[in-house]
Amino acid sequence: MLKAFVSALKTPDLRKKILFTLGLIAVYRLGATVPTPGVDYTNVNYCSQQSGSNNDLLSLLNLFSGGALLHVSVFALGIMPYITASIIIQLLGVVIPRFEQLKKLGQAGQAKLTQYTRYLTVGLGVLQSTAYVALAKNGGIFQNCDREVVPESGFGLVVMVLVMTAGTAAVMWMGELITDRGIGNGMSLLIFTSIAARIPQEGINILRQNGGVVFGVVVVIALGIIAAVVFVEQAQRRIPVQYAKRMIGRRMYGGTSTYLPLKVNQAGVIPVIFATSLLYIPQLIISLMNPTIDPNTGQVTGGGWQQWVSFNIVNQNSWIHIVLYFALIIFFTYFYVGITFNPTERADDLKKYGGFIPGIRPGRPTAEYLQYVLSRITFPGSLYLGIVAILPNLFLSITGDGQNQNFPFGGTAVLIMVGVGLDTIKQIESQLMQRNYEGFLR
Repeated sequence: MLKAFVSALKTPDLRKKILFTLGLIAVYRLGATVPTPGVDYTNVNYCSQQSGSNNDLLSLLNLFSGGALLHVSVFALGIMPYITASIIIQLLGVVIPRFEQLKKLGQAGQAKLTQYTRYLTVGLGVLQSTAYVALAKNGGIFQNCDREVVPESGFGLVVMVLVMTAGTAAVMWMGELITDRGIGNGMSLLIFTSIAARIPQEGINILRQNGGVVFGVVVVIALGIIAAVVFVEQAQRRIPVQYAKRMIGRRMYGGTSTYLPLKVNQAGVIPVIFATSLLYIPQLIISLMNPTIDPNTGQVTGGGWQQWVSFNIVNQNSWIHIVLYFALIIFFTYFYVGITFNPTERADDLKKYGGFIPGIRPGRPTAEYLQYVLSRITFPGSLYLGIVAILPNLFLSITGDGQNQNFPFGGTAVLIMVGVGLDTIKQIESQLMQRNYEGFLR
């Protein structure tokens, strides 16, 4: 691997891409530490330490932003508005005929959809930054802190919203630049960088709170989890496809054999994000009703359904929360695979180009066979996503540690990091093979 790195750096154009990518990542990390104008950085650091771990969703979003969210920095929203906009545009492509037609237009249609995604990202940036500033002002984020974090003047709050929205647009621009002129998928690499930036601090926290033995056990478990995730992420069902011979003019085409790869984890990390967002709704409803909150645990006190929801659904180490989270991930895995992979359309494409699956008639029988195989491999894929996603929750439930909510070696974080790492390695490997005919890992 070291020889491959040296070979990549010796190749001028590849070296330029790698350095360009690293430079933009450095700018992104710098923007994640620069506070928004009008914010008292000292008070923010104090308040984030006091109350940053009491909100489950904010802990997750803070992990995705590399700690920028709870520090109210310029890039506090990170890449999440763009991810949300991309998911919305992708889902609208199923229900809106105009978007479905744009998907079929190739590069021109994709450019138009990308433009819509940018506009929606800016709009979501305005909404999310406004909501975040409002929560920071009324104490919804820093619940146990009595210090002033954001300015009192309306003009100062408007400036904060504009700066955070501009930061979101800048992050989106940098991600697209990395994709076009760098190595790998820019948006994915920015998320990878944000998560990786938080892991050392989380590891230090585990070492300080639980000692070296527990830290060693966690590292061993982490290596096992990463190995298992790499194995499943690479797993796929290869359906053989044969193309019939065709005469076009005086030349013979077709007659080749290939395969149609169906990944076990066809949905990626999207079902986990959907399930997390849906479980946040009860917490949002409770927060809007101004409940009485215990400053030590961050839980709702008193009687009634608010307390039950807080202790059983919002609380991450509750078994009801874990079971519901697991069930939602399985449901959204089937849902997302069902709307993104169309067996009928894939069967029609095979028939159009003279392809067929040996032993299966073209057309409707091929679509039914693809649907059958897809449903069979989606089930273990959904179980895999659910198990990896609830590992931090199981860790909290078993240890009873309600303050260490960012168990860094499970859940969405490890899924994103392994997926992005594998994709980036494949891209570097393919470019090395084009120039030197040497693999990245060989």
